[in-house]
Amino acid sequence: MSTNKPRDVQVYPIATDTRILRSRSWSRLRFEIEYALAKGTTANSYLIESEKTAIIDPPGETFTEIYLKALQQRFYLEELDYVILGHVNPNRAATLKALLKIAPQITFVCSNPGAINLRAALENPDLQILVMRGEETLDLGNGHNLQFIPTPNPRYADQLCTYDPQTEILYSDKLFGAHVCGDQVFDEGWEVYNEDRRYYFDCLMAPHARQVETALEKLADFPVRMYATGHGPLVRYGLIDLTKAYREWSQQQTSADLTVALIYASAYGNTATLAQAIARGITKAGVAVESINCEFTEPEEIRAAVEKADGFIIGSPTLGGHAPTPVQTALGIVLSTATNNKLAGVFGSFGWSGEAVDLIEGKLKDAGYRFGFDTIRVKFKPDDATLQLCEEAGTDFAQALKKARKVRAPSQPATNVEQAVGRIVGSLCVLTAKEGDRSSAMLASWVSQASFSPPGLTIAVAKERAVETLTHTGNKFVLNILKEGNHLGLMKHFLKPFGPGQDRFADVAAEEAENGSPILTDALAYLECSVQNRMESGDHWLVYATVENGKLLDTDGVTAVHHRKSATHY
Repeated sequence: MSTNKPRDVQVYPIATDTRILRSRSWSRLRFEIEYALAKGTTANSYLIESEKTAIIDPPGETFTEIYLKALQQRFYLEELDYVILGHVNPNRAATLKALLKIAPQITFVCSNPGAINLRAALENPDLQILVMRGEETLDLGNGHNLQFIPTPNPRYADQLCTYDPQTEILYSDKLFGAHVCGDQVFDEGWEVYNEDRRYYFDCLMAPHARQVETALEKLADFPVRMYATGHGPLVRYGLIDLTKAYREWSQQQTSADLTVALIYASAYGNTATLAQAIARGITKAGVAVESINCEFTEPEEIRAAVEKADGFIIGSPTLGGHAPTPVQTALGIVLSTATNNKLAGVFGSFGWSGEAVDLIEGKLKDAGYRFGFDTIRVKFKPDDATLQLCEEAGTDFAQALKKARKVRAPSQPATNVEQAVGRIVGSLCVLTAKEGDRSSAMLASWVSQASFSPPGLTIAVAKERAVETLTHTGNKFVLNILKEGNHLGLMKHFLKPFGPGQDRFADVAAEEAENGSPILTDALAYLECSVQNRMESGDHWLVYATVENGKLLDTDGVTAVHHRKSATHY
């Protein structure tokens, strides 16, 4: 995808009296983990023109100018009646203020938490606001009698979906979206978006699976022919399949054997971003997360989550040298509820000083808790390298919980089938990848040639591997094939446990390939690869990649192979 295209607004009619305004960014929008696939995104806004008029979900400030220009070319803003907000964040304030300046008569429509956030974001206590709690409707005329469905979760406590019975469109805000930019308004050939929609779910929805299930139950009551999402293509052709997938993915989370209570508050969104990256690392390792924004959660709910969880992690900003009151309250609940054999973790962001993180860490250490990762302190806004560190810390935390569970359970001898499957032999390789500030590697033996023309291969990547994040469609990597005789040193190096964010290539002879990934110069051969597709295969992703370049580094060497005794061991 080209990243040189300027941002623009695509306007398109989608139903009776209804148009979409897609503010498009062709390159990655900002440093948040859900944007990590770097396929751009669309900020989708909608205009309903009936007897009354309404805009749904104006975009954030990066689009304010081009969005208003596109809107004013097609609509007389001075006649606008309503602005409906699926959620409120400070990023939208600039656009909303600009709208108010042109059309001071508008009434905002949002949830009750949304109204609180809106008054704070616009620094205006006198706004005209209609609060929708779920029973109220808004009649725009000609059958557009809008209904509202609150679908809150810890990250978006004010989330509100809007249903138009005239067009049978559900304006789904954060639900069912994807961060991908293109010319397609609808999801024709929807299978091509499967990976993007799954990644979006894993990043944004998986830590709130219980709330997602509740939302799906509420939305099941409405005859919907289209999801008008906040990001990406509209869901029309793949609606039934995506709804079913959301149920299955949520069920995978809520039925997991191990659970982590992730408790946080966020002043400016930075701590929430860290929480999201940590949660992503935990869930990809097959452990469920109960995400708790303690600013919007009752103490009893926090207590119940901590009691049920196998481990807990607390995140806090520092405000005026202290942790916010909701975090202090949550910490008190944790100390009085969680037995100190539960694994703990602490993280936080700060502007000038990080006393809140130190305070929480000190209290937990004094109480005798073990820590699943080194405390994470981030100054100002996290970058890609920081998010990678957080994701890897989350995975380490989950693996520590799984290891403790395994120790408690008696080991079982390998079955005949497991022994037989284990006799499949694979070449020993090291997959290396680098993109921007992020880099990683893994030892791999589940590799096979998959095609002649173009030359291609498949490689199985465990979901919990750190490098998994760099093996999505469009990513580049190098497959380094190890040489019999000198492979033990490289094998030992890449098998050892690395700390979150630790450089995998320190003390290893390497040079940069044309695709930017490291070549291990002691390898037998290397292949520069481009990921074309990937398929979910149980606890692994099966990645298909084409070979774009390569070289045999030792014409006399022999490929190192890996012999296993059981299918349950690498």
